[in-house]
Amino acid sequence: MDFCEKETYGFKDLVEIVKILRSPEGCPWDREQTHKSIRSNFIEETYEAIEAIDTDDTELLKEELGDVLLQVALHSEIESEINRFNIDDVCDGICKKLIIRHPHVFGNVNADTTEQVLKNWDAIKMQTKEQKSQSQAMLSVSRSLPSLMRSTKLQQKASKVGFDWDNVDGALNKLFEECSELKDAIDSNDIDNQKEELGDVLFSVVNVARFLKIDSEQALYDACDKFTNRFSKVESLANERGIDMKTASLTELNSLWDEVKIQKK
Repeated sequence: MDFCEKETYGFKDLVEIVKILRSPEGCPWDREQTHKSIRSNFIEETYEAIEAIDTDDTELLKEELGDVLLQVALHSEIESEINRFNIDDVCDGICKKLIIRHPHVFGNVNADTTEQVLKNWDAIKMQTKEQKSQSQAMLSVSRSLPSLMRSTKLQQKASKVGFDWDNVDGALNKLFEECSELKDAIDSNDIDNQKEELGDVLFSVVNVARFLKIDSEQALYDACDKFTNRFSKVESLANERGIDMKTASLTELNSLWDEVKIQKK
């Protein structure tokens, strides 16, 4: 098949092109790749797709989803070459999973609300993965997730069996308690304990966010953008007034920061 002559391509074409690239007559770079060598590529392409979503860039999203799909095809082809599974097995697996976990669509289970759907999903997931305790369900949460996201998922699973505060006040008081313990560790110059207590503070912050129904990952993302924008304005203001930020006092810089903050409000 001469792929260069086609006007449009489909999923099967992508699979075939990846096979050609990985073949002895294909591309030297593609042939050398392994799951681990392109692991970071998968992460990078996924984040670029997320950026396209965040910026509402439809054309970019189409392109980036293609890049993500390429990663799926590459990893599947690597496994196909050693006869463990192929892209059809991947599609077969996800189709079966969707059918099993949507009995209210493909079966005779009633689920009229999102809450009921999620409850059924969790129960079916535990059953199909042969998880008999919530601890097993927690251990199944990927350790490769961003830590804020992983923290949220772990807390949600603990909450399902009643291990949770009654309201946000309990979570907030726990955060204050952990902050106090961090200060004690700093005052005592206990380096190891400082790391542990800081982790507890961050975990508690995520818990507060969960009660407020705020995505902690998104909240920190937005905070990073806000900090960058404000810092840029502080830097511009300093340049306008002939202030050298490297030699200026912290009081001067904080004054500029507060000025920018007031302007924003």
